[in-house]
Order: sequence, then C-alpha cells, then structure tokens
Amino acid sequence: MRVFGIDCGTEITGFGVVESDDSEQLPRLVCKIHGAIRLLKTKSMPERLCDMHQSLAAELERWQPEVVAIEEVFYSVNAKSALKLGQVRGVALLAAAQLKLPVAEYAPLSIKSSVVGYGLAKKEQVQFMVSRLLNLPEPPQPADAADALAIAICHLHTAQTLALQGGRR
Repeated sequence: MRVFGIDCGTEITGFGVVESDDSEQLPRLVCKIHGAIRLLKTKSMPERLCDMHQSLAAELERWQPEVVAIEEVFYSVNAKSALKLGQVRGVALLAAAQLKLPVAEYAPLSIKSSVVGYGLAKKEQVQFMVSRLLNLPEPPQPADAADALAIAICHLHTAQTLALQGGRR
C-alpha cells in the first residue's frame, strides 16, 4: 500500500509518501519521498491556495498513492489561524478528491501515539521516530515533512491493524 501523507500549514505544508513492503517475512515501511510546499507570504491568500493546489495535485499524480492521509482539524485559540488552516486543508482534500483518491483523517493525538507511543510527543520526538521507523539516515526536514510521514505511517499502522481484525479502511 502506498500512502500520501499531508501535514497542512498556512506557510509550509509537508508531504510524504510511505509504502508498506510486504515482500519479506517482516513487513517494513519505505519512504519514497518527503518534502514541503512553501507558500509565499507576499502573495494573496487565493494565490497561495492556488499554488498549493497545483503543487499537491502534481505530487499526487507523480506518486500515484492508493490513499491520502491527512491530519484532522485541531481546535485553536486563534480563530483566524484555524480558519486559514481550514482553507489549506480544503485545498488538500480537493486535490485528492479530483483524483478520486480515498482520504483518511487522523487526530493529532492518534498520529503521535501511533508513531511515538505518546500522544503529546514533541516535534523532535516525532522526527526521531519517523527516521527510525523508515530507516532514514537523519530526521526528515523540515518538521512538517516528518509530520506528513508520521500521518502516512499512522494510516499504514491503522490499515494493518484493521486487516488483522478482518476489517478495512
């Protein structure tokens, strides 16, 4: 299974592609790519959202995932920031929907619990565990890319668990 993880942000949106390699006795996770889409503050919000859509759509077409995994909306004290983040999430969901890709959404606590074992883990802990789980030589940079990989890993872990239980996601 190939999963495209997206960590939405109003300035930097991380993405990462993780594949489950079941060809060996012990299945392993393989990082295909990770990166970040940086939005220019000098552009208007509509222009930034358009840039985000074009970049995400190109990466989704390039990597042909079976599913897109994205972080659920978390509640913020700053309503303006939460609304802007919601717009970026909407663009990410649209890019996936246009390619008829299924989307799985996970709460931040679930993602961190799945990858680190602790729902309130710090970014550095997530980066460290992602690099260990994917056998990367160093933690993914920026942290947003590591978060996107963590979201993809969370989906793979969830899918494996559901498959063992006889369900599907």
